[in-house]
Amino acid sequence: MTLTSRSEAPSLRITEIFHSLQGESSLTGYPTVFVRLTGCPLRCVYCDTDYAFHGGTRQSVAQILDTVCGYGARYVCVTGGEPLAQPAVHELLVALCDAGYVVSLETSGALPIAAVDARVRRIVDIKTPASGEVHRNEWANLALLTAHDEVKFVICDRGDYDWAVFKLRETGLDERDAQVLFSPSQGQLEPAVLAAWILEDQLPVRMQLQLHKSSGVTRRADGRK
Repeated sequence: MTLTSRSEAPSLRITEIFHSLQGESSLTGYPTVFVRLTGCPLRCVYCDTDYAFHGGTRQSVAQILDTVCGYGARYVCVTGGEPLAQPAVHELLVALCDAGYVVSLETSGALPIAAVDARVRRIVDIKTPASGEVHRNEWANLALLTAHDEVKFVICDRGDYDWAVFKLRETGLDERDAQVLFSPSQGQLEPAVLAAWILEDQLPVRMQLQLHKSSGVTRRADGRK
């Protein structure tokens, strides 16, 4: 067997690795290590992580695991940017799962998820019209979702809501095992308004508020959200 040389070891461009409370998804509130990868092909109008579009530092999978291990957490979230834009992310996900972590992946839904390790909880966005990136949705991803995966719609206005309800029913997501999350876009739609719409239509979805925005909990030790 030929050992992989140091120069051939898989590496990724990393914006930051930090320890905080999970601010969204069904894992909200759990102490989590976030591994934020650099780069994203999308430009959603409500993006709050545009600092991750460029820059970052290249790190090997082994270096990333060493940093994650230092926090002593059970949960790890690989996010971005768009983590699937870096092919080596799959080796990172496998390594994290093999190390015994509960691993989630936050992805824009614009890139295929088929190659993601089955042990990973895939949190897949569906981009609404008001996001500015609705044309980027990779609809084939929906057929790959399992019971421990999640689908997230960020709702900006009534038009987004009506579109999301139509897609929910058109794609059969309302009858799938994967959790469906409706989240109001911070500063664009009042949570109480979205809650009223969901109740009125008796939707089989989970409403989600972003903990790190609605409660003031920071996602980083330096205060950046």
